[in-house]
Amino acid sequence: MSCTLPNAPGVGFKSQHFADLADPGPVAWLEIHAENYMSDGGPRMAMLDDIARRFPLSIHGVGLSIGGQDPLDRDHLDRVRRLVDRVNPQSFSEHLAWSTHEGAYLNDLLPLPYTETTLRQVVRHVDQVQQALGRRMLLENPSSYLAFEESTYAETEFLAEVSRRTGCGMLLDINNVFVSATNLQVSAEAYLDTYPLEAVGEIHLGGHAEQQDAQGAPLLIDNHGTPVADPVWGLYERTISRAGPRPTLIEWDNDVPPFATLQADAARSGTILSQARAA
Repeated sequence: MSCTLPNAPGVGFKSQHFADLADPGPVAWLEIHAENYMSDGGPRMAMLDDIARRFPLSIHGVGLSIGGQDPLDRDHLDRVRRLVDRVNPQSFSEHLAWSTHEGAYLNDLLPLPYTETTLRQVVRHVDQVQQALGRRMLLENPSSYLAFEESTYAETEFLAEVSRRTGCGMLLDINNVFVSATNLQVSAEAYLDTYPLEAVGEIHLGGHAEQQDAQGAPLLIDNHGTPVADPVWGLYERTISRAGPRPTLIEWDNDVPPFATLQADAARSGTILSQARAA
């Protein structure tokens, strides 16, 4: 099964905004985190059932540990499958990262060395997820704070090869691109020039925190708790002008503002998408 979100702005659903969705304005779709909705009943699931009837949905997983060395947690994958079966979302995505080791869950999404061994592991896990869910998934590029000397693929080459071998799509997080490029002192534009844009099924725009490392160099932290930075908006506009309109999420998970703030960012994204359609 292959579902598609509208080429329009969406926001991450937060329960405090439930009443605001009576007048969503420019918000055309919603995203939820899978791990927040793995129960069988209760008020949270009732809200989910309601919004699933009214809006296209994207489900974003954070716990499958696609890049981990351990086998996928079958119980966790079964819970994801039950959730997907319940609401039939237009999109399901996960991260190119690992977050488990020997049965322990870590409170982070950790980077991978881009090698042939890692590639085979990621391909195997993506295949397992797509088979279990009966649908194509999207894979998100990570925020990076270091690079592995043993890597033999550039990140964009690695992602393109995963897509080629599995048929999965890409979730392009442009804030993550900017964070990684700043931290690793490389060009975000050059990264996007080699990214497999033809495979992109969803784009994320979020905020980051600015710090300094021990040497005084800029260090950006992907925190999903601040406004989208102007350089990220610039990269987004550049990407849309090349790739055409894509479903775009305003991602804000911490220190969540009033819904009107998310609507304003959705409207800004919508303007960029409309300009790309006109062009």
